[in-house]
Amino acid sequence: MPYMKRQDHAKRVLVIGPGMEIGGVEKSLLGFLRVLTEAEYKPDLFLFSHTGSLLPMIDSDVRILPEEPRLARIYYPVRKLVQQGHYYTAFIRTVCKAYGSLRRKATNTADISMKLSQRIILRHVRKNKEKYDYAFGFFEPHYYLADKVDAKVRIGWVHTDYCAEKRDPAFDLPVWQKLDYIACVSSKVREAFIRKYPSEAHKTIVVPNAVSPDLIRTQSLEQEDVPEMKESGAFHIVTVGRFSYAKGMDRVPAVCRKLTDRGYRIKWYLIGYGPDHDKIAEEIRKESVGEQVQILGPKENPYPYMRLCDLYVQPSRFEGKSVAVTEAQILHKPVMITRYPTSADQLDEGEDGFICEQGTDGIADGIQYLIDHPDVRDTFIQHTYRKDYNQAEAIRTLFQLEPKEAESRQ
Repeated sequence: MPYMKRQDHAKRVLVIGPGMEIGGVEKSLLGFLRVLTEAEYKPDLFLFSHTGSLLPMIDSDVRILPEEPRLARIYYPVRKLVQQGHYYTAFIRTVCKAYGSLRRKATNTADISMKLSQRIILRHVRKNKEKYDYAFGFFEPHYYLADKVDAKVRIGWVHTDYCAEKRDPAFDLPVWQKLDYIACVSSKVREAFIRKYPSEAHKTIVVPNAVSPDLIRTQSLEQEDVPEMKESGAFHIVTVGRFSYAKGMDRVPAVCRKLTDRGYRIKWYLIGYGPDHDKIAEEIRKESVGEQVQILGPKENPYPYMRLCDLYVQPSRFEGKSVAVTEAQILHKPVMITRYPTSADQLDEGEDGFICEQGTDGIADGIQYLIDHPDVRDTFIQHTYRKDYNQAEAIRTLFQLEPKEAESRQ
């Protein structure tokens, strides 16, 4: 992509992302870039991997920097690395995985194997030669932002509940010390981060996920009918997200079995992908709910499914702040989430959504209540028409931030 000419007075901006696969962080990144270009910035975008179905949706005013092959290969399966002759990376991945597994068991903290692999591989990656006014790291770990970027202000994002993930503060602290600001997607996420890193509290700010309401509503109309959701008489539920332990979709089959046994006719559609796919499929077989629960896989445009559902459910064990829940509300759908530590930041309980208790019984009871009380669902829907979901102004204020003289700057 050709270099975009900038006005002399324009600030130089770099945004760093993982890739553009379908996911909450990636969709928020897409919204963030859209806000920047609408404000007439022409940011550089450095992606670890030039992959993903969201890649073509990036605005033409964004200059996508060349891929760094060493970083792109970090996420390859070890077998693929060996087959392609990348023996050093395969060796690093194998050693870090073994060390990470032993460390996790010994300390009861989150696995650090991929972080450690990235830290080591980055030693062989050249620095970005450009000089920027602002650099934004949109996913963790922020090693590239901290060590390979020359910027007056460096801001790293936190998208999840650090306390729920059992992070090891000592391992990550050095990278946070090199940043000027730490952008947390909600106040509860910020509180959890500060409990883990009290020394960095002065750097933390709250920056909500960036979404584009107009784009979401337009895309929701691109597909008028959804064949999978044709069945009449059923109560249609949609969940969108990564198939992982945190998102809790492995609990959906058991919940659906409980509701079916109580006499409710449910159709539940799971949109996404991830490591728990096979586990969810096995749970569907185990609970004999193949007619009720459908794994639709990743969808570049999940919004027609959201638009046509009766209820959007996020059955997460823990979250930062779910982009998908906000997207469902933008489409004026009633939503239900589980009571995870940051749930109070996601919605106003009883006004624009319902918070159920954790566990399969809690989720089933919450859905049953909402099925039986359409007036409550309608209250949630009416509230979404009165709420402004555009966070553009909050993002623009980032460009008023001044350097904080971060510790250990390189």
